[in-house]
Amino acid sequence: MPNVATTPFHKSERNLPESKAANTGQRIRLLSYNVQAGISTERYRHYVTRSWKHVLPHAQRFSNLDRVARMIKDYDIVGLQELDAGSLRSGYINLTEYLSEKAHMPFWSDQTNRRIGRFARHSTGVLSRFHPTEIIEHRLPGRIPGRGALFIRFGNRHDSLVVLILHMALGRRARLRQFDYISEIVNEYRHVIVMGDLNCPSQSTEMDYLINRTMMTEPIHDVCTFPSWRPHRNIDHILVTPTLQVDHVKALDFSLSDHLPVEMLITLPESVHLGS
Repeated sequence: MPNVATTPFHKSERNLPESKAANTGQRIRLLSYNVQAGISTERYRHYVTRSWKHVLPHAQRFSNLDRVARMIKDYDIVGLQELDAGSLRSGYINLTEYLSEKAHMPFWSDQTNRRIGRFARHSTGVLSRFHPTEIIEHRLPGRIPGRGALFIRFGNRHDSLVVLILHMALGRRARLRQFDYISEIVNEYRHVIVMGDLNCPSQSTEMDYLINRTMMTEPIHDVCTFPSWRPHRNIDHILVTPTLQVDHVKALDFSLSDHLPVEMLITLPESVHLGS
């Protein structure tokens, strides 16, 4: 069982409005989580005192990741940010693959976005119970390189489900350019999920830009995930196109990284089949 956070935070689960016409297809459980490469963070001072763990190996990393694997094992599609694709700090172990094996998730893929010599290979990853039909690594625009969008498609072209896993830039101007790029991808498909650490709140110029360009929706605003020990900022999101019925959303009380995970339960249209 996940440890309960030791400090109070806002309850993030809320009732959703009833759908006008309920979907009758497959129900799937989604999770998005910035795992901070298996580093536990419980106070702001840990950004300084534990900063060495971002470039050097430490014994607790894999016991932390084992906790993460136990938490994610019951989900169908999991989008992860701040992983490592195999470097000195991770003992040259690909952390996405490690979590896939520990959580018994049969399919995984990752995208390396930034390399820091032999010390770190920053990546995003996906774990899935369904076999993807296509995976594409997109490089996102920005003055400072190192941001990407991991594109995963399930099913056939017309009635496929597309999942985009993101870890967006820290600066607003760069995020706007990146959302512009993402919106072009989203608008090519009917059924799309965008998830990740977007580094901006629900009520922001960047989110408004994405939603206005794509007609995506965030069913519940202000699901706070950061910092995990006292969350008051909502910068981790799962957004969907209107064809996907959202039945449940909340931030999980799982305090390990400096972010909390976000889970969502959706029902697909009957025409969308993910297989296994």
